[in-house]
Amino acid sequence: MEDISLAELATSTVKKQPGAAKRRWHPLWLTAPGLIFLALFLAWPTLKLMLLSFQSAEGGFSLDVWSQMFGAGIYVKVMVNTFVIALQTTLACLLVGYPVAYWLSQRGENTRRRLMWLILLPFWTSALLKNFAWLVLLSRRGILSEILMSLGAEQPLNVLYTRGVVVFAMAHSMLPLAIITMLPTMTGIDRGLMRAGNTLGASRAQSFWRIFFPLSMPGVVAACLLIFIGSLGFFITPALLGSPQDSVIGQLLITQVQQLLNWRLAGAVAMLLLVITLIVCFCYDKLFGMSAISGGESHASGRLIRRLGHGITASAAAVSDWIGAVLARIPGRPGCGWLLPLFSSLVILVLISPVISFLPMAFSSSSFLQFPPPGFSLRWMETYLESPIWTGATVRSFGIALVTGILSVLISGIAAFGLARHQGKSGSLVVMTFLLPMIIPNIVTAVSLFYLFATMGLIGSDLGIILGHTVMAIPVVFIIILTTFKGYDWRLDQAAGTLGASRWRTLREITLPMIKSSLLAAFIFGFLNSFEELTVALFVGGGVKQTLPKQMWDDVLLSVTPTLAAASVIILSVVTLLFIIAERSRRKADALQGE
Repeated sequence: MEDISLAELATSTVKKQPGAAKRRWHPLWLTAPGLIFLALFLAWPTLKLMLLSFQSAEGGFSLDVWSQMFGAGIYVKVMVNTFVIALQTTLACLLVGYPVAYWLSQRGENTRRRLMWLILLPFWTSALLKNFAWLVLLSRRGILSEILMSLGAEQPLNVLYTRGVVVFAMAHSMLPLAIITMLPTMTGIDRGLMRAGNTLGASRAQSFWRIFFPLSMPGVVAACLLIFIGSLGFFITPALLGSPQDSVIGQLLITQVQQLLNWRLAGAVAMLLLVITLIVCFCYDKLFGMSAISGGESHASGRLIRRLGHGITASAAAVSDWIGAVLARIPGRPGCGWLLPLFSSLVILVLISPVISFLPMAFSSSSFLQFPPPGFSLRWMETYLESPIWTGATVRSFGIALVTGILSVLISGIAAFGLARHQGKSGSLVVMTFLLPMIIPNIVTAVSLFYLFATMGLIGSDLGIILGHTVMAIPVVFIIILTTFKGYDWRLDQAAGTLGASRWRTLREITLPMIKSSLLAAFIFGFLNSFEELTVALFVGGGVKQTLPKQMWDDVLLSVTPTLAAASVIILSVVTLLFIIAERSRRKADALQGE
């Protein structure tokens, strides 16, 4: 009887194990909170806004708005302007960013990190600050005009409010993104391949164009997609630096919502912008594969694309060899190795110039913004510190950014943990869902949230701004944490479980301490994303809850005093300090993973 009872006990234990395994939660369940959050505050409001474009004034089905939009020449012109400017910005970023990224990939690790700090500092600096700096620097009384006049120019510089300066300023804002997107692919290319090509008789130009350039294409095409999509949603730069003839869709949306309250037309414009964005993403996926965005390998889906690519690289190699042969015939020809470092150094100098120009203007004795300032004074810094409007907006921005950083880390961290533990193809769809706020133009997200929160009573509330900022911050925070988990050694958790530790204790005492540096870096980038975000604050704030970027925007439109420069110093100080902390945290995380 005792043997029978032991056998039955063993049998029952074996039978219970499959049931227990079935009751175990699938790792993808951990992504549910984030997916629900994005569904409520991104997908649902965007869909509601777009559906308005198919409603009549009485609530029935109608295509009148679409007929109005395509029938009016002004709307068609604005759409064409938007896409042309986005294409020009993308091309400019690639032509300038590729040589800089290539030069950085040849530097040592420490040198590259220091230079990347200079490149990323303007990227995390508010677009509002950079654009207003260009207003000062490129004006007829700016420093560039003074330099040209001193060199003998007949009239001051007159480039403001032109298409060229709009594309220049947009490319300036997007160039760091292009560089950091292309750089990881370039640094991962084995240099031995080019040396092998040279050994087999290929020239340096042939080795570059036929070996290095094709291998760097995943980063290039990913940069193209991100820059083009990001450029579609720009409205600050065209509004400050462009002329009415260079208006873009973002400005059209603001006018329809804030001035005309034409939600139906705003929904049609938002839908058109979103549909075109998704079409671009679909074509990109078919041609290269969406995995290229996250650093994976791209692929050309057809022979025509591959043959076209081979033809272009072969032609570029032949032209380079011809130029090299011509230069070789010049007696005592100087070396050209200094050109790339000089070009890259000049690009970095241009990147940081609008950022550092605000520092002296904040301590100017002048009554208006000018560079260089005529004298030193603490007048405007004192005005900023004594103003309850400016200090209140600063404190509110800090509080909102703090909550946004925490909330985005919680949502993204739980989802990234579940995805890292999941082995399957379905995870790629979830990843793309968490990247949607990066794909959908910011202006569309902000207008959609404004429409949703108007029905919920959240317009002009800190909570509404926090929710909107969290939606915007999730992609970058999610990518940082997911990348960390992808490189995490899960054998440490298995060893802890083997020694009797529970899952919660393993997470608390093993996993979280190992990734805390990356979590801190993710929090900081989420904080910075919120601290300098203007689009959501402009709509959801409703003019009641003033964040620091919104207060600066109002100052630009209304008064334009050097108090703006004083506030910029505060922002630059916060950005610089947090960026340094984030970089150190990332280094610690890389060191732990290397061990």
